[in-house]
Amino acid sequence: MFDPASLNPQQRLAVETTDGPVLILAGAGTGKTRVITCRIARLIQKRVSPSNILGVTFTNKAAREMQERVAGMIGTPARTRRAPGQEAPERPTLCTFHSLCVRILRQHIDKLGYKRNFVIYDESEQLGVIRKLMSHLSISQDKASPEEILAALGKIRAGGPRGIRFSDESSAALAEHFRAKYESALRACNAVDFDDLILLTLRLFREHPDALEACRARYRYVMVDEYQDTNAAQFELIHALTKEHRNCCVVGDDDQSIYGWRGAEIANLLDLEKHYPEVKIIKLEQNYRSTSVILEAANALIRNNPRRRGKSLWSAKGRGALIGLQCFENEEEEARVIVETIENARHLRRVPWGHQAILFRTNIQSRPLETALRKAGVRYHLIGGQSFFDRREVRDFTAYLKVLLNPHDDISLLRIANVPARGLSDVTMERLLAASQERQASVFNTMRHTDVLGTLPARAGEAVRTFSQMIESRRQQLESTVDLKLGPWSQEWLKTMGYLDELRRAEKDPETSENRVRHLQDLAATLDVAGDPADPALKRLEAFLEDITLDREREEDKEAGDAVTLITIHSCKGLEFPHVYVAGLEEGLLPHTRSKEEGTTDEERRLFYVAITRAMESLMLSHCATRKKYGQASPCHPSSFLREVPTELTEDLEARGKAPVRTSEGKARFDALRAAIG
Repeated sequence: MFDPASLNPQQRLAVETTDGPVLILAGAGTGKTRVITCRIARLIQKRVSPSNILGVTFTNKAAREMQERVAGMIGTPARTRRAPGQEAPERPTLCTFHSLCVRILRQHIDKLGYKRNFVIYDESEQLGVIRKLMSHLSISQDKASPEEILAALGKIRAGGPRGIRFSDESSAALAEHFRAKYESALRACNAVDFDDLILLTLRLFREHPDALEACRARYRYVMVDEYQDTNAAQFELIHALTKEHRNCCVVGDDDQSIYGWRGAEIANLLDLEKHYPEVKIIKLEQNYRSTSVILEAANALIRNNPRRRGKSLWSAKGRGALIGLQCFENEEEEARVIVETIENARHLRRVPWGHQAILFRTNIQSRPLETALRKAGVRYHLIGGQSFFDRREVRDFTAYLKVLLNPHDDISLLRIANVPARGLSDVTMERLLAASQERQASVFNTMRHTDVLGTLPARAGEAVRTFSQMIESRRQQLESTVDLKLGPWSQEWLKTMGYLDELRRAEKDPETSENRVRHLQDLAATLDVAGDPADPALKRLEAFLEDITLDREREEDKEAGDAVTLITIHSCKGLEFPHVYVAGLEEGLLPHTRSKEEGTTDEERRLFYVAITRAMESLMLSHCATRKKYGQASPCHPSSFLREVPTELTEDLEARGKAPVRTSEGKARFDALRAAIG
């Protein structure tokens, strides 16, 4: 079982309070997973049947970790092979919300008119249903994309259309129109989707009390992890199961509620007494992760949120180092200095790459960081977002640059020949590729053979001729123009070519399309940074492409497990790192621009709190005086949240000689901005 002496007093109280409603308010790094697993072991020790215990969490990974820990405590393998006819050993049910609902529906869905062997449609199958409906109703995809309709349909089915904000109202209207037809189409196939799993379970409970009673009798003790992340439907499900026997233990932290944008309702935790007036609240405040300085900063910050359950984290690990605070001229300097600091720590103090993490608010911030890491030869892995250099628009842009550098690069040319659409269909390109293989020539050379063009339909032949002439004329510009500024030149070319308009047309969500455009404009603006400014344009272009191409040996290095973590703050909850760098602490990024309009400033503050509490030993916070937006430098102001971190807990790393030296202009900017922070 477990050793009670290994728990602190509050953990022990949480483990031993097994009956009635309990709220375990588990602060960051306070050992909540250990408490949950010990609590399950304690219930079994009290002779509660394992089959009567239910533990629910949000991810399969968390559920598996719980299963393995509990199995280790109670001496039952998490997974065993049984001989035919052998009874399975009793185990607690430890699973996600969706897998719980699958278990329930497999037993009772026939009461709702489905067969028990129903299939679960994934997103691609759902989109197939939407496309089929659009085809039957003669609705063009130019009016609304299937993806947009499906997203709107999910919101409507989860909570109804009232009060929901849609990026495209026409898609919302179509989704409402499609709802009955969509549900009927799934039912005709004896299929359900992921939304159905919870919605149908709730409907089952409402329409068939006997099914609800059977589930209540089965699950006599219910525990919910990460309770602050539950939405309305998940709350209703848990409340239905525990309303009678009241043995409901929820574990969470309102200070780490950061998923309101995807439906999580912090009120489920804050207003628990409305549904369970007798609930016992137990606070876990001893942190086993961070130093006292880091926790004091986190406590001071989060106290500014008016509606929360008060608690104060503390640590026995000692005071620790002050929090580093740095201001930079721009995001390139910020990235360079962070990477140099990482390398200094590795060489001077033997701190492995794997002990260091860079956190940021939005995916677009990864570009300068990835560039600096690559340039310095630092291994890294990106979590919670697609690598900047793997984005479709970035790959298209670099493919164009490679073709301009080397028109005989068939792979790159085939990628961009019809991007944006210019009449070079797949059939045309296949014929050109076949002709190039027959002649043992590149596709580009084949495009310029009049006899090959003569075999193509007139319109296709003209499209090929126009494309090859465009490549030749742009190449000639690069070769002949003296002191050509590649940044402005490439941005003008992208616009003239129609690629930026193509990006905007391809996305129904205006914000997504503008982000894609911004990615390209920001990348284009860095073209002039590469190589020697005195070099010809083609040579500088070659240097740029070399800079952003990962070295294959480094990429395939089997020791790549030792790598810096590059991660969005939303993705880092539940993780911890000895040394943390939080970049881009500016108004408009953190807190995000939308937070004032949407009234979510408190959630943005909780996001910063999560970032701070990931750090175990050291923490560095940084912001910039300017940041590029659409290729142009825009002034930035330090995040208002920085004023909420007590100054006695921070230090200017450069002034203390602990960071690479900034320029004198950068130092002056830092002094002015540090004064603004207070």
